[in-house]
Formats: sequence, structure tokens, C-alpha cells
Amino acid sequence: MPVQYEDNVFINCPFDQEYKPIFDAIIFAVHDAGFIARCALEVSDASQNRFEKIVKIVSESKYGIHDISRTELDPVNSLPRFNMPLELGLFLGSKKFGSRQHHKKVCVILDKEAYRYQKFISDIAGQDISSHDNDPRKAIEKVRNWLRIASKRTNIPGGAKICERYTAFEKDLPTICKKLNIKIRELTFVDFTHVITEWLKGHSI
Repeated sequence: MPVQYEDNVFINCPFDQEYKPIFDAIIFAVHDAGFIARCALEVSDASQNRFEKIVKIVSESKYGIHDISRTELDPVNSLPRFNMPLELGLFLGSKKFGSRQHHKKVCVILDKEAYRYQKFISDIAGQDISSHDNDPRKAIEKVRNWLRIASKRTNIPGGAKICERYTAFEKDLPTICKKLNIKIRELTFVDFTHVITEWLKGHSI
């Protein structure tokens, strides 16, 4: 297992623009809590298919954040998006059938409404599903509280504090991007996590 296995958090969520405010907030919360955000967007190896990339990242991550809030029908194909439930199944399968260390994997499942999942993925009944109500700040609090309980780490800031720091980061982001000669909309996942990491170095608690 990689040295960072105990710090890696696999993020399985939508990547569309509508979801991006929540995605960005979750990434910040993960890093501000002292962990490392991982997702399929970090790899651009054309010789490796997407599922293989996800399998590798899941194998390297003790923690997983799975947002199953995107179930609407695609306007073009009139079909739902199954990527998030598929990746959730992969993570749970890894925990169930993987090595002894994989048996210790833990995850949080997010949705936009409480109990909505029962209508389209009832097999996960009994899992603790958290609702973020499409609110980035609420998503931060849910992720922070879960990481605090799952990791048992006592040095994780409270949800309100992380939200406060995220607001400060958002205000600084345009200036940071200007120094890097890159526009905010051009930031890749790797760029964004790098910017967060560097900002946190100068704003430690």
C-alpha cells in the first residue's frame, strides 16, 4: 500500500458545472482536514482506461466520498447516469473482498435529499446516507464530521471553521490564479488541489 493510503480520500461525484461548487468545497474540506483528495480527474494517461484508473485510486484510498445525487435522465439519451453507483459498488466490493487492509475502508454516501436513495438504489438501505441539500457549506460540514468520526483524528477543525476558511480561500483564489497566469475556469483538478495545498501552507491553524 502507498504511504499515503491512510490519508487518501477517493471522491466519487458528478463532474458537471452545476455540481462544481459542491465538488470544490468538498475538495477543500478534505485537504483542510489534513487528508488528500483523489479522483479520476487526476490521471490523464490515454493508455489506461477510465475504470482502471478508478480501480487504482480506490486501491490506494482508505476513505471514500460517494455522491449519488445525480439521477436525472440525460436530456439527449433519456437515460440516468450510473457512474456514481458503479464506483460506490466498486469501493464497497473492495472493502468486502479485498485484503485485510482494504477491510478497514470507510466511506460516506451523500445525496441531495434525505431518504431519496430508497427510490432508486434500495440495496444500500441500512447505510448512513447524508444529505447536503445542494449546499456547498452543508457538504463541507457533512464531510468534516464524517472524517472526524471515521479517522478518530482530534486535530480536525470544526465545520464552521472550515467553511470560514473556505470563504477566505475563495476570495484569495482570483489573486492566486493571476500570479499563476491561469484563469479560474481553466483550473484542472490537479491545479486546484495544488493551489489549495499551497494556500493551506500559509494559513495553517
